[in-house]
Amino acid sequence: FKLHDFGFRGVSSTESAAIGGAAHLVNFLGTDNMAALMFVKDHYHETITGFSIPASEHSTMTSWGREHEVDAMRNMLEKYPKGIVACVSDSYDIYQACEKYWGTELKAMIEARDGVLVVRPDSGELPGIVLDVLEKLEGKFGSSMTSTGHKLLPPCIRVIQGDGIDIKSLDMILIAMTEAGWAADNLAFGSGGALLQKLHRDTQKCAFKCSYVCVNGVGVDVVKDPITDPGKKSKKGRLTLECKDGKWETVTEGNGEASLDKLVTVFKNGELCSNFHFKDIRERSNVGF
Repeated sequence: FKLHDFGFRGVSSTESAAIGGAAHLVNFLGTDNMAALMFVKDHYHETITGFSIPASEHSTMTSWGREHEVDAMRNMLEKYPKGIVACVSDSYDIYQACEKYWGTELKAMIEARDGVLVVRPDSGELPGIVLDVLEKLEGKFGSSMTSTGHKLLPPCIRVIQGDGIDIKSLDMILIAMTEAGWAADNLAFGSGGALLQKLHRDTQKCAFKCSYVCVNGVGVDVVKDPITDPGKKSKKGRLTLECKDGKWETVTEGNGEASLDKLVTVFKNGELCSNFHFKDIRERSNVGF
């Protein structure tokens, strides 16, 4: 639940949202992407693969007016007295929201709730805004120390950063938090278009190349190896994907063992040859990690 899918509205099509969101669900459970949930249900035989929580967005807060922002926040706590609830808090002044509203006027309600309030800043420069919000909340709610020596807010309150999150900014924020003495568990992330669409085949260096052909009954190993970019060298010959001692290895040039090969035929001549369940894909994704 530490990386939530906010990406449906930021992609080019419903199909893009479905495929990208399903890929996200292999490793995460939090999503607002209904297309992805339906895609997995229809094609991978899992009824429920992701979850969400009650959460405000700006118009549900600003429609109360600036002078009644605290009432809009109180309404969220009253309407959802149990469980996790997230509330966007930067409609006007994120610092006032943290210190005066959440940290003073509504503090007793938050501490008495059977659940967690997740404060959401949605503007400001990264990573500074995350550190600022954590410090403002700590000043009102206090913190404890983890076994690794990092500060942790009380269990009744957490933060989610959903603005400007991609693979690089996420890493930058976590590094800044560590250097400032904050535990990663204080924070969850939400990511929109960057999660599903701000990437391409080179992001994880994914490419499909011919490695072997049969010409007049004779096998020929095929390889690409440009001197101008050694990183583009392809794998040569008949390949097997083997997992030994928990580590994945692609064995090239026909030197692998067929009995250990994890590659299977999924599609052939328009026919579906392997019909996977999503839980099996999730389990497989964790092998070797």
